[in-house]
Order: sequence, then C-alpha cells, then structure tokens
Amino acid sequence: MKIGIIGGSGYVGSELLRLLLMHPKVELTMVTSRQNAGEFIFNIHPNLRGLTQLKFMPQNIVELQKNCDLIFTATPHGDSQNLVPQLLETGLKVIDMSADFRLKNPADYETYYGYKHTHPELLKKAIYGLPELHRDEIKNATLIACPGCEATAAILGLAPLIKADLIDKEKIIVDLKVGSSGGGSKPTITSHHPERFSGVRPYKVVGHRHIAEIEQELTPLGGPVKISFTPHAVNMVRGILATIHAFPKHPLTNKDLWKALRDTYGNAPFIRLVKYLKGPYQLPDPKIVTGTNFCDIGFEIDEHAGRLIMFTALDNMVKGAAGQGVQCLNILMGIDETTSLKSTGFHPL
Repeated sequence: MKIGIIGGSGYVGSELLRLLLMHPKVELTMVTSRQNAGEFIFNIHPNLRGLTQLKFMPQNIVELQKNCDLIFTATPHGDSQNLVPQLLETGLKVIDMSADFRLKNPADYETYYGYKHTHPELLKKAIYGLPELHRDEIKNATLIACPGCEATAAILGLAPLIKADLIDKEKIIVDLKVGSSGGGSKPTITSHHPERFSGVRPYKVVGHRHIAEIEQELTPLGGPVKISFTPHAVNMVRGILATIHAFPKHPLTNKDLWKALRDTYGNAPFIRLVKYLKGPYQLPDPKIVTGTNFCDIGFEIDEHAGRLIMFTALDNMVKGAAGQGVQCLNILMGIDETTSLKSTGFHPL
C-alpha cells in the first residue's frame, strides 16, 4: 500500500515516519509540510538520517491522489475537518491523528474544543481507532479517527471494569501524568524547559476535552459513565501514567480483576498485565514502555477505603498516537496487526 502523510514535520509525524519507513508492507511515497517543503526529512527528524532521501512536499490533493492509497493526517486540531472530506472524495482512505473526527456528537466539539464542526455528517462514518474495542469495524473503514493519548490510557484501564459491571460508573477519578511531547513540537511558555523542569503542574483540571472521548467509548460497554479527569505535566519527555480511582459495587478479589482483564484483552497483542510482588517495577511504569506500542495495565485493591486503583502506562507518541495509527493500518490491510510494531523498550533508559 502506498502511504502519504500530511503534516509530517511534528512529533506525531516523526513517529509515523519512523514506523512506516521500517514497515515491510507499505511504501511511503509523499510527506507534506507547509513550513518545511523542499527540506530533506532527515534535516527535521535527524533520527531518520540514512533511512530515507524523501523531501517534504507542499500539500497537493491531486498529487496525493495520484501517488497514495491511504493518507495519515497529522495536522492540528481543527484543520482536518475541512481537509479530510476532500481526501475522501478522491477515493483515498484516511487515518486522522487529530481530534476532528473522534467524537460522535457534533455539539461536543463546541463544548470541548470551542468550534462548530463543519462536516458533522462524517462523524458517524468515522471509526474510533482503538483496536482493543473496535478491531472488526476498523477492518472495513474508510476514515479512522485515532484516539487521544490520554483518552487511550483511561479507556484501556477502565473498559474491563465497565464491561464486567464491577464499579460505580458515577464515581471514577482519572489522575494522569504526561510527558512534554504530549504538547506537540511548537514551544509555548508552559512547555519551555526552564518552566517545566523539576515541576509537576496540574492543568485543565476540570472539563478536560478528553472526557468526551472517554465517556463516549465506555458508555456502550455498560451504560452511562461519568468521568472526573485531571492531567499533570511532569518532568519527562515521553510517557503517560494514569492512576484511576474507582469504587467497587461489591468486594473484589484479585481473581475477579484478573478475569475481567483477561476476558477483555486475552487476544490483544499490545496489552500487558503487570502486577508483581518483587523488583522495582511491580506496577506499570511509562519508562518501561518508552518507544513501544505496549500499554501496561495493573491494579491494586484498597480494602481499607473500599477502593480499586487501576494503573495504565503507555508511550503517548506510540500507543497514544502513531503506533496506534499503524496498528489500525495493519488491521485495515488485513495483515498481522503487530507488523512494524514489534519492539521492546529500552532498559535502562
């Protein structure tokens, strides 16, 4: 399959390039960038030096149609909603890495993103690109909307509990720590190194936009869900750790949790269950999944407070973005979904 990337100069674009250049079943034919047209890709992404001689191209729908079968759109939120319809009209398939087609309710875009969606008719057509929940739908999709990285961490930790009806669905608290790459490649005062270094900064502590995604995806699994969600910017470049506080409907045992997790993820190649009694990594840690498409999930039961704590760790740039997109591509192509994604993390890092 011939693949193009629109918006290949950012962090998500960089990870897509890294994974697709090593993919044995695709040919990367075009990569666009408004600011870097004419530049060699490796000048912007130096880790790709020696792997490609491609240059960034200007965005041209006619050329993309001529040279590609499928397009990854890695553009800022708000841009894809007008670009993707043009691509679909030419017969191209699209995997969108932005938020523009993740939500089914058009009104949620006004509430959480502050803009009115210009093509609400496509929202029902778009398939939410979380393979662990939508693998069969992804197989026949023409438009795949990849999830947000923080939403991925929360949904994967909570889905087994909601499906098994183990917890109070009105009292769920997601406390999430995320690395600086989650803010994208354009620097701001909040991502400036002297401001971020040595800190743990809560941000968008209520009403975070990923709440809409999380509630949308969990509700069909077991009825209406209400999420309390607060992220924190922490002093690392990559990685997410979600600590999820939930309250069981009845006393739970470790066996109950293992069963729920295995029932949901028994055939999921990128879900690892992590709960050990010795060593420094007894529960999920984002350090261990850096550079991989794995999501590690663990848990602890707090009998004293009648609380269940779920932990999920993933690399926000891979399983939280580009890796998930490539996983969806593999499913769409009908090949092994781990293709080009079979890599371990580094230790020590």
